[in-house]
Amino acid sequence: MNAAAREAVQTRFTALLHHVDVEALERAFWRQKPRASAGVDGITVEDYERNLESNLRDLCEKIHTGRYRPHPVRRVFIPKADGGRRPLGVPTLEDKIVQGAVAEALSAVYEADFLGFSYGFRPRRSAHQALSSLHTAIMSQRVNWVLDADIRSFFDSVDHEWLLRMVAHRIANPRVLRLIRLWLEAGILESGEWRETDRGTPQGAGISPLLANVFLHYVLDLWVHQWRRRHAHGRVTIVRYADDFVMGFEKVTDAQRMMRDLKERLAGFGLQLHEAKTRLIEFGRFAASARKARGDQRPETFAFLGFTHYCGWTRDGRFIVKHKTQSTRLTRKLTAIRQEARQRMHQPLALQHRWLASVLRGHYGYFGMPHNWRALNAFRQDIRRIWLKCLQRHSQKNRRMGWDWFEEVTARLPLPLPRITHPWTSRRALCG
Repeated sequence: MNAAAREAVQTRFTALLHHVDVEALERAFWRQKPRASAGVDGITVEDYERNLESNLRDLCEKIHTGRYRPHPVRRVFIPKADGGRRPLGVPTLEDKIVQGAVAEALSAVYEADFLGFSYGFRPRRSAHQALSSLHTAIMSQRVNWVLDADIRSFFDSVDHEWLLRMVAHRIANPRVLRLIRLWLEAGILESGEWRETDRGTPQGAGISPLLANVFLHYVLDLWVHQWRRRHAHGRVTIVRYADDFVMGFEKVTDAQRMMRDLKERLAGFGLQLHEAKTRLIEFGRFAASARKARGDQRPETFAFLGFTHYCGWTRDGRFIVKHKTQSTRLTRKLTAIRQEARQRMHQPLALQHRWLASVLRGHYGYFGMPHNWRALNAFRQDIRRIWLKCLQRHSQKNRRMGWDWFEEVTARLPLPLPRITHPWTSRRALCG
């Protein structure tokens, strides 16, 4: 199907639902997290697995006979870095399975359409590839200005009718379009009260990332690609990961015009830029050199995918873009670890060590970028302090113990040392 989509980019697919068979549903089931929260029906992965074969057969029959109806999405809220709360949708397990199987079929079509600078929630693409692409663009092209953009409440603002029209541009199967409409209009259950939804795709739903990519493909990606060919006087680059994107410009006039045109473009689809989080800053090799020659401070920084990006210099005086862990994200993570460490305070020492070691390995796995070793080491020291305080609180005897005693503990149960898991030499990217 992916090959057919690539060969005929104007083809509208009329037969897709037959790809959603028992095997596809089973693949979607095994992609679910074993301990994921249950939806409004209370059915967990463990419950469903007890009669998996018959459950999937019944579900497949309901889909193909038109008897399948999605449940409302249970809404919960998770804290954001700015102190606010982010809404998160929790669909039922069967809705997740069906959405996962349909998304798998649709993805084979849209992978032929999506542009190279789009990275979020796509097969064989990752956040680190997006970071590498951005780094390559700033280092190798004449980027003098960076637009750090943020779409306000994107997942809550997607217009359903526009989205369905965009999907129908490529998908002509009425049963698939009906399924997507049912999911969009299933409503939200919050504090026991059902509410209708006429906008948005709940974060947490299996189909949402793909639908978000489709929406932004037509609203943003194709438009930017055409805009820079028709209106730009210098180089324009873009890297997008889901609704988070960064643009680089050679000329400030292009950057300023893009700001105006982008606001107008998004407004036409019911979206708007977050004024407080969208900034146009002078950034790059020539901006850094000019400021250094004048004796000014180096250019402002910007955040993207959990990293703060800043202009720096190598030991032999060459310009380089460096990265460090974003402070707000680090603070939020340490707060969550402190809370969980208190809950694990009475576990055996070996179990506490195993958990903290896995936390550190996961942190290094994502944030182990060049130039970020100091932040990685600081995170490890914070983890050590958290563990020591929890051990001291565990008993009256431990409260009298200090760092010397703790060093003996960590000599027997050492915590993983910081390491760079994403060196430059192993990173490949596509620049947009």
